[in-house]
Amino acid sequence: MRHSLMDILVCPVTKSELTLEVTREENGEVLNGTLRCEEGHVFPIKDGIPNMLPPDIREQLDTSATHESGTNDAEPVT
Repeated sequence: MRHSLMDILVCPVTKSELTLEVTREENGEVLNGTLRCEEGHVFPIKDGIPNMLPPDIREQLDTSATHESGTNDAEPVT
């Protein structure tokens, strides 16, 4: 994620400004970190891509993906 995105990104929940916490950066681009709004919503940045889904929707998708991956234990038929 380029630092210049901070000029246009806002919290999708509150529309407030975000602060950036960088945990990994290469060649001036943020690869890993978090974006936080003043209300406490947190949005992860992974592999340079900020996940701007609201936290409740992100949790639902994470739960759904975990559930789906655990339900198909059968081996593929060859």
